[in-house]
Amino acid sequence: MAAESAFVRNGGSSSSATTAALFGSSAWKHSKRKTQQSLHTHCAHDKNRFYKQLGLFSLKKKIEDAVLRAEMLAPLALELEEERRNEQEQLMRDYDLWDDTAESNEVLAKLADSVRVVDALRDLTYKAEEAKLITQLAEIDAINYGLFRQAYDASLDMSKILNKYEISKLLKGPYDMEGACLIIKAGGTGYPEVWVKQLLSMYTKWARKLGYKGRVVEMHSSTNGGIKSATIEFEHEFAFGYLSGEAGVHYIINSKNGSAVHEAASSASVDVVPLFLGRAYDIQIDEEDLVIVLPSKLEEKQSQNDPLVYIHHKPTGISVQSSGERSHFANKMKAMNRLKAKLLILALEQGVNKPSDIKKDEIVNVWQKETRRYMSHPHKLVKDVKTGTQLPDLLSVLDGNLEPLIAAHINIRQ
Repeated sequence: MAAESAFVRNGGSSSSATTAALFGSSAWKHSKRKTQQSLHTHCAHDKNRFYKQLGLFSLKKKIEDAVLRAEMLAPLALELEEERRNEQEQLMRDYDLWDDTAESNEVLAKLADSVRVVDALRDLTYKAEEAKLITQLAEIDAINYGLFRQAYDASLDMSKILNKYEISKLLKGPYDMEGACLIIKAGGTGYPEVWVKQLLSMYTKWARKLGYKGRVVEMHSSTNGGIKSATIEFEHEFAFGYLSGEAGVHYIINSKNGSAVHEAASSASVDVVPLFLGRAYDIQIDEEDLVIVLPSKLEEKQSQNDPLVYIHHKPTGISVQSSGERSHFANKMKAMNRLKAKLLILALEQGVNKPSDIKKDEIVNVWQKETRRYMSHPHKLVKDVKTGTQLPDLLSVLDGNLEPLIAAHINIRQ
C-alpha cells in the first residue's frame, strides 16, 4: 500500500512536472509562437495571392479594353488616313513644286504629316495584335505576371497613340500644328519665383512623358533660388494646339485654415505663341513701328546675361525679347519671329485679316486672364478656371500629368 501510494505520488509528481515542463518552459512558448507565425504567414500568403489575382484581373481588363478600342477605331482611321496620304501624293505629282515655293512647302508638309499619321496607326494595329498574343501566352503559362505586365505596357502605348490621334483631329486652328514657344513670368505677390520654377518643371516633365523635348532657351534666376522668367521651346507638331489653352495667370494657393481670408497666393503668367516649324508666316511690319533696344556692353556685363534684344511694337503695345542666342543679330531675329507670331494670334483672336488691323484697345493682356488655381493646402487639388475641370491630385499635375486639363481646353474650343 505504501509502495502503491509511493507510485501514485511519484507518478503524479512526474506527470505534473512533465506538464509544467511543457506548458511553462521556453521551448513550448517558442513552439506556440512558431505555430502562430506559421498561421499568420499562411494567411498573409493567401491574402497576397488574392490581391495578385485581383491585380492580374484588373490588368487583363485594362488590356482587353485598350485592344477593343484599338480594333474599333484603328481600321477606319487607317483607311481614311491612307486615302488622305494618297491624295497628297497625287497632288504633289500634279503640282509643279518649282512654281510656288511657299505653296510647295505646304504641300510637302501636309504629305509628311499624312505619312506620320499612317505609320502611327499601323504601329497601333501591330501593338494591338502583340498585346492579344502576349495575353494568350500569359494564360497558357498559368497566368504569368511578367507577361501580363508586358501586354499592359503595349496597351498603354496603344492608348497614347489613339489619344494623340483623336486630339489631333480636334486641332483644326490655322496654327495648331505648329510648335510652341511658352514664356513663364513671375507675378508680384508671395513667392512667385519659386512658383515659376515649379511650372517650368511641370511643362518640361509633360513634354518628356509624351516623348518630346521642351528646350529651355532662356532663364533668368532670382537671388532666392527661384526663377524670374523662363522661355521653353517645344519643337514638335501640335505643340501650340496642345498648349495654347495654358495662356493666362496660374495661381498656387495655400490656405492655413481653409478660409479665403487667410489665403496666401503666388502667381505667374504663361504666354504661348506658335513656333513655326516647316513653313514661315512672313508678315510685313513697318520698321518705324518698332522700338528696338540693345543693352550696352556694360549693362550686359553687370547682368551677366546673354546679349539681350528687346522689341516694342508701338501700334499694339506688344513687347517681346530674346536673350538665349549668342549674338545680338540672332536674338533680334528670334525676337522678331516671336513678335510676328504674337501679332498673328492677336489678329486671329480679333477676327481681322492683317496684323495692321489689330485694335490696341481690344487686346486682352495675359495678366488679365486667370487660367488655373493650384491648391496646396488644406486640399491638394487643381481647378481649371476656363473649363471648370477639377483634379484631386496636385502632385500628379505638377509631375507633368496635364492631359485631362489640355483635353478639356481643346474640347471647349470645338
